[in-house]
Amino acid sequence: MTISYDIIVIGAGHAGCEAASAAARMGSRTLLLTMDMAKIADMSCNPAIGGVAKGQIVREIDALGGMTGRIADLTSVQFRMLNRSKGAAMWSPRAQCDKREFSQQWRRTLENTVNLYIWQDAATEILFDTSDAGRRVKGVKTRMGVEFECRAVILTAGTFLAGEMYCGGSHAEGGRAGDAASTGITESLVAIGFEAGRMKTGTPARLDARTINFEILEPQWGDENPSKFSFDPDIQPVKNQLPCFLVHTSAQVHDILRGGFDRSPLFDGTIRGIGPRYCPSIEDKLRTFADRDSHQLFLEPEGRSTNEYYLNGFSSSLPWEVQLEALHGIRGFEDLHIYRPGYAIEYDYFPPTQLHHSLATKLVDNLFFAGQINGTTGYEEAAAQGLVAGINAHRMLAGRAPFVLARDQAYIGVLIDDLVTKGVDEPYRMFTSRAEYRILLRQDNADMRLTEKGYELGLVSERMHRIFLEKKSSVESLVRFLREQSIKAGEIDDYLKSISSEPMTQGRRIYDIVLRSDVHISDLARVVPKLQRYLLDNAVSAEAVEQAEIEIKYHGYIEREKFIAQKLHRLENISIPADFDFTSLNSLTIEARQKLSRIRPLTIGQASRIPGVSPADINVLLIKFGR
Repeated sequence: MTISYDIIVIGAGHAGCEAASAAARMGSRTLLLTMDMAKIADMSCNPAIGGVAKGQIVREIDALGGMTGRIADLTSVQFRMLNRSKGAAMWSPRAQCDKREFSQQWRRTLENTVNLYIWQDAATEILFDTSDAGRRVKGVKTRMGVEFECRAVILTAGTFLAGEMYCGGSHAEGGRAGDAASTGITESLVAIGFEAGRMKTGTPARLDARTINFEILEPQWGDENPSKFSFDPDIQPVKNQLPCFLVHTSAQVHDILRGGFDRSPLFDGTIRGIGPRYCPSIEDKLRTFADRDSHQLFLEPEGRSTNEYYLNGFSSSLPWEVQLEALHGIRGFEDLHIYRPGYAIEYDYFPPTQLHHSLATKLVDNLFFAGQINGTTGYEEAAAQGLVAGINAHRMLAGRAPFVLARDQAYIGVLIDDLVTKGVDEPYRMFTSRAEYRILLRQDNADMRLTEKGYELGLVSERMHRIFLEKKSSVESLVRFLREQSIKAGEIDDYLKSISSEPMTQGRRIYDIVLRSDVHISDLARVVPKLQRYLLDNAVSAEAVEQAEIEIKYHGYIEREKFIAQKLHRLENISIPADFDFTSLNSLTIEARQKLSRIRPLTIGQASRIPGVSPADINVLLIKFGR
């Protein structure tokens, strides 16, 4: 046992776990500080991983060698591919997980990771070395009085920094129900010049399944042939899936809830933090959509061995008795017992414009921020930041360039670039609409985009790299086969007629037939013997078949987005000196000078994405630095 480490990660939530795992596996001696080892990677809110755009992020994490996708697959109770009725760029994997198993699987993983050590205690202060050359991290002090030495710190404290929980007129300090808040860190960072703010999130009541009338509820099952997050073929899709259920509020329920608005900390000024617009409380929904008589809710199981259910869409900080009365008004909940009411939580965060794209802070050397303290919401966004911070903390100590993903390379790149260049005015949540290259950033090709990078980083194993190369070759060979082989006119007329597709008037390459929106390779193989034989002889996986089909059908769109991305990359290659004085360029607008001076972009591309910096301002910078 020593008190000296290369990297210390503060907080064992989803960001902290990925950060510690990555840094340790890359070779840094890493300490993970957590206030409760029984709640490592706890699913404090809903027991699910993935969703729209979030599922793409989880597949990217897996492709880079992160662990969230694997652990979600190992602990899933249901899996669905969302948006199957839309284009492939919108397909988003989502899994319901066994909440307790997810946490325990993460703990087992971390406890068996070489170079990784865990210490149960609360960090109260980050220690710094100050010299003429600047300020850098030198250690962490804990509540028990232990001072650990380190060369870098990754702060992933989630909602715990000065956390306060609210339920009606009652409030208490805490990072989540049953856990104490973390104090001291915000104060020590603000004292040396960091800007901090307050944000708010919330969670719904937890329900006792024994008191729910499931017979009259509408079940929502997982996919008949479920997929998974991980690209590892040894990890099997979920079996024996559990259903979720749809329930609805009513005008009567809304009236009960409105009767408690005068005691809502959200409306009486008690809570000042900014809440998530895309995941509002039930009170916010009633205020924003005042004309709606009903809202759809999702009843989600918390695990296989518990009666606890999560009511997605019913987050609330109203008095507990108002929550319970309203819940009793929902069909199927007439005799409901709850394990605990919903509550809101307010916590400290640090505006992310204070970070580089590596997630290192601009103010202090060797200090990284990741997760909800950067103003994000969601397990997936936190895990992605943690992975990048862990990678870059290790690379910084090794004297290597930071690992940064571009916006056309990954949703993770979009996420971090949005945070660092645009900042946040509400808890940030990833959506497909935030990515301008979403046809390139599909969930099916995350491995093609990122596995090679993960292998170069040292996070992807030799085995997984070999599997990736085999799949890549399989996809390319299948596309080549489809280009080379033809089908005679009339050969598949019965099949085309069965799917209401135009018959062929002359011979066609199979590739051209697959271009039709209603034709699928797997179906075509049943009526084209040479295609079926090729797939069987070459053991082409269903995943490779699907990816080849998407590449064929969307080829034109994919090439167009690649062309646009290449054009815009020119702006990313035009550097701005780190010490440039933007106030000296009088031809810039005042707002642009202020924003550029505060955020300090390193390229013209980054500057172009800062709110308040106009195209005319970018032209000025191009004249100065580019043309």
